[in-house]
Amino acid sequence: MNEVAEQFSLIDWGVVFGYMILTTLIGHALRGQQATIKDFFLGGKSLPWMAVSGSIIATEISALTFIGVPGGVYALSGDWTYLQWGIGSIIARFIVGYYLVPIYYEKEIFSPYDFMGGRLGEGVKKLVTILFSLGSILGQSVRVLVTAIILRAVTGFDMTSCILVIGLFAVVWTLMGGMRTVIWTDVMQFGVFIIGGFIAFVWLWSVCGWANVIELNSTVQVGDETINKMRVFDFTTDPAVSFTFWVAIIAMPFQNLAAFGTDQLNAQRIFCCATKEDAKKAIVWSSFSQVITLLMLSVGAGLFAWYQLHPPSEAEAKLFAEDSNYVFPTWIVTVLPTGLKGLIVAGAFAAAVSSLDSILAALSQTSLSAFYGQKYLEEHGNDSSMVKKSRILVVIWAIFLSGMSIFLSHNYLAEGSDKNLIGLAFRMVSYTYGPILAILVIALNARRIPWSFAGIVVGTVLSVAASAYVQEDVYNLFKALGFEGLSELRHKRPEISFAWFYPITTFLTLFTSIGVALLFPATRKKVS
Repeated sequence: MNEVAEQFSLIDWGVVFGYMILTTLIGHALRGQQATIKDFFLGGKSLPWMAVSGSIIATEISALTFIGVPGGVYALSGDWTYLQWGIGSIIARFIVGYYLVPIYYEKEIFSPYDFMGGRLGEGVKKLVTILFSLGSILGQSVRVLVTAIILRAVTGFDMTSCILVIGLFAVVWTLMGGMRTVIWTDVMQFGVFIIGGFIAFVWLWSVCGWANVIELNSTVQVGDETINKMRVFDFTTDPAVSFTFWVAIIAMPFQNLAAFGTDQLNAQRIFCCATKEDAKKAIVWSSFSQVITLLMLSVGAGLFAWYQLHPPSEAEAKLFAEDSNYVFPTWIVTVLPTGLKGLIVAGAFAAAVSSLDSILAALSQTSLSAFYGQKYLEEHGNDSSMVKKSRILVVIWAIFLSGMSIFLSHNYLAEGSDKNLIGLAFRMVSYTYGPILAILVIALNARRIPWSFAGIVVGTVLSVAASAYVQEDVYNLFKALGFEGLSELRHKRPEISFAWFYPITTFLTLFTSIGVALLFPATRKKVS
């Protein structure tokens, strides 16, 4: 690691610090007024849809795609099948844009949870806020971890120090100007990401030769099998495999409906638009993110070819064998010229900070709304004390998120741990997305179907428990805490991909709520 870090010069560090200072100054200049919580959380509902769309893409892509996707392709059995998931993603964005956005814009709300609470009551609103908070801490901690990997590669610092630096910058950016600063700094990171990815793509494919890259990736020997690392479609029906066509068209629309229709991280951006027409355009045009995914898959193929033609040093080869996520950061630091490597690292770092400050703003808003209630916020939204409380919540949530990232990093660095960061990030939110999406469906149909708050709670608990039983995270926690016996129970669980739990837990929560309402009529709720 130190061998790589030594090649990151003082000039590169100057570029990193200069870029961060410039981004901070621009964010400060564009912050606007922050007198009310509407200003702080929604940017005064006056932001252009193109900026909002770019912000959605920047948050979605983040350093996770920038580092995790090329690393996944470089891995011996890696390929382009991750691109299939874009099918479900695009389908969901159109549904959110053309169906959910008009509904959300009927009333002055700050989040989808305000809508659910208005239809189903404050108890449901508090429940979905808890679910969102849990999913956000789990999911965003992976994105922080990814950038900590980049910083660790270029600095040689320990993972904990890198995470704390990211958290500090995120707090400063969020407190500085609320969502207006968050969105405009996201747009800057979006631009740097595209430039950095494009430079890497052109450099790798032109130096290695287009024909060489394609040939070297098309005939890779893995054991007795020859694989094509650039294949896109996988029609495997094995439920344990995540990146398949069937997952893409069946499971991933559920994941993306939850991500863009119920997750405040993305929904908060939609609410920053002046009109529902602008919000619709922002979410639909954010489908452009799939082009960036394709770009980073191409970078991964280029990296595989590069290191076939230019074998890594002994230290680098050992590092890549342990964790392929270090491949792209190492290539950036050891191959690109001084200054340019600093700019790309700065962009990746800033992108992680922008993802983190986005979730801090979302967590602060939903916590405030859940505690005080929508009516109170409407009546006291112009009170400056509410903005002060929002800022305090930002700091509190930053501490929680940084702590979770540090815990996750210890598990990630453990020998034999799962190094697939893309899968890890999506798996983290699979615990909560299904129940939240089911609650949204109930809210949308509250006058047509029987439902029960008790049933929603029971369905949510069953869904989270089912996810925890099948997935490996709880067993890793048992192992970390020294409960080896409980950890060994992982070998008795059924093998099914986390991706299928998006639809499974959606239907489990939905049907449990309906079932309890029918079996115990006294618990049924009606909407007037």
